[in-house]
Amino acid sequence: MEKQRGILALIVVVLMIAIVFLVTMPIRLGLDLQGGAQLTIQLKTTEEIKKITAKELEEVFSVIEDRVNGLGVSEPVVQTVGSDQILVQLPGVNDPKEAERVLGGTAQLEFRKQKPGSEAQLRIEQEVRGELLRKKEELQENQEELEKNNDENGLATIREEIAENQAAIARSNEAIAKLFEDANLTGKNLKDANYGPAGQTSNTWEVILRFDAAGGQAFADLTKDLAGTGRSIGIFIDNGLISSPVVGPEFAQNGITGGNAVITGNFDAQSSKELAVQLRGGALPVPVEIVENRTVGATLGKDSIQRSIYAGIGGLTLVLVFMAVYYRVPGLIADVALIIYAILSLAAFAALGVTLTLPGIAGFILSIGMAVDANVLIFERTREEIRAGKTLYRSVESGFYRAFSSILDGNVTTVIACAALFWLGSGLVKGFALTLGLGVMVSMFTAITCSRTFMLLLVLGIPGLRQKPQLFVPNPPVSQ
Repeated sequence: MEKQRGILALIVVVLMIAIVFLVTMPIRLGLDLQGGAQLTIQLKTTEEIKKITAKELEEVFSVIEDRVNGLGVSEPVVQTVGSDQILVQLPGVNDPKEAERVLGGTAQLEFRKQKPGSEAQLRIEQEVRGELLRKKEELQENQEELEKNNDENGLATIREEIAENQAAIARSNEAIAKLFEDANLTGKNLKDANYGPAGQTSNTWEVILRFDAAGGQAFADLTKDLAGTGRSIGIFIDNGLISSPVVGPEFAQNGITGGNAVITGNFDAQSSKELAVQLRGGALPVPVEIVENRTVGATLGKDSIQRSIYAGIGGLTLVLVFMAVYYRVPGLIADVALIIYAILSLAAFAALGVTLTLPGIAGFILSIGMAVDANVLIFERTREEIRAGKTLYRSVESGFYRAFSSILDGNVTTVIACAALFWLGSGLVKGFALTLGLGVMVSMFTAITCSRTFMLLLVLGIPGLRQKPQLFVPNPPVSQ
């Protein structure tokens, strides 16, 4: 009896910790539940690469995945579509244009040297480009407003203006690119790019670069040529200038050696992070183009959540009622164990940072069925022992003992299947496998520990209950 009370105290403590987790760490929701951005990226052929093969697709996928991970988005989904497309889903991202800007470094990363005598012209061209980019943001905001109002005439006009603006930006990029020359240094030579505060007391941030051996030598030569001249290093992605740092005169003798460098300037945490992500993306084997960039609205997500909650509550209620009616006292105990199971499972999702999606909810609901199945096995074995004429206490003990191997085998095989789905699957399949696997493991704990403890406490703690086996099984033997 003392042992059972100790286990009960442990269950209460675990349950309280789980409730604290649920209150302080809300469960993260996936793209299908909370909305976000979805981008489709198309790989394009070149003169050198006439056909997209699995090799190019794999290399581009790796680069895009690194850039997405650098965004810090909760549980993004990156997967291939067909033989030449990549789908990117970013839950919770309300500004898909921002995601496109970071992921849109679609061609090779290049470091170039500014040509002598181009200083004044570069400043003019950068001002022109800055105005065009500001105009682009304004046009996009106007387009979104017109789309909300379903103003077709206004949309037709704004789309023409956007097309003209994009053409002007392309011309500006080409003009700026002509002011730089090749320095034989590309993203293939960049091993890593990171970001951090420029100093302990400074509010400015910096970007840290690390090159390979060949890149380190090329960078040293480049910085030696530009040091103290006022001309900049042009960092280009897709022939667009993303940064143009200037090398100080102190590096005029040897350049910046060692393969490491720091870009300082008017950076905050966000802008330094975005530049580091773009640089860390490295070189792509082929150009790519973002052919679709759309926002998945939160309305669909709310509707999905609502329907899932209704389905879950409805199904759980029916299960609780059935267990109580059919299995009587053990059924009521199983109901309490199932409620504990639901709380512990959701707390595990929150503690482990699981992002819940519709397939994930399906996995969770399916694991409820597994938890019920475990209790059904236990109670049926207990009934068999009672009908065989054993005492209630011995029947409960034997019922759990006899059912344990079946429960263990069923749960282990399910967990193995979940592990295979998680390892070999991708995207939403992983979410389903993860929630089902976690749920099955928690159900094992609640069925074997919670249900057994509650049953034994009732049998041992209420002597009169032992004389009423009909509360456990209809028509018990008279000898009982």
